[in-house]
Amino acid sequence: MQKLKILILCSLFIAYACNTKPDYENLPLKDEDGNYQAVVEIPSGTNLKLEFDHSLQEFIPDQRNGNDRIIEFLPYPGNYGFIPSTYSDPNKGGDGDALDVLILGQSVKTGDIIPIKPIAVLKLIDEGEQDDKIIAVPALKKDQIFKAESYKVFLNNYPEAKDIIELWFLSYDKDNSLEIKGWEDEAEAIKQIEIWRKTIN
Repeated sequence: MQKLKILILCSLFIAYACNTKPDYENLPLKDEDGNYQAVVEIPSGTNLKLEFDHSLQEFIPDQRNGNDRIIEFLPYPGNYGFIPSTYSDPNKGGDGDALDVLILGQSVKTGDIIPIKPIAVLKLIDEGEQDDKIIAVPALKKDQIFKAESYKVFLNNYPEAKDIIELWFLSYDKDNSLEIKGWEDEAEAIKQIEIWRKTIN
């Protein structure tokens, strides 16, 4: 009887552990190797606009007029998501969400947590709010398709990719008023991450 109780308790513990979802928004800003982390909401090459719902703690389709938002344009040019443990405070000009990130690399799954190396920041104003996009590559060299770990190298070696990203953000949503204020380098990207780092999780 005692063995049966232990077996049942172990089974319940394993089942609970398997069903526990990470607290995506409050994951550490950096991994154990010191790399910034990103949570993927929308895989590269897809058009369904997914977002992490704070209250449900799930990834759900973004809604517009009661319908799932499908981007009626070219698919996302990178894995799109957010940097955990950041908060773009609306009282300081932010949009009230975690910092957005576009990871230039092969498509991964929604909910994947990726170590990243920020290489640039695309400065945007969306409907009057600051809505900067951190541009990053995977931190692990084996996962990099863009061999650029700085904005200068990215600009010199992949100027067309920069243009594509800029045009994509300007064109993907005809209902939004979006203004590009320019690009900054990896130092500014890291500065933005640190500025919006949550002080209390």
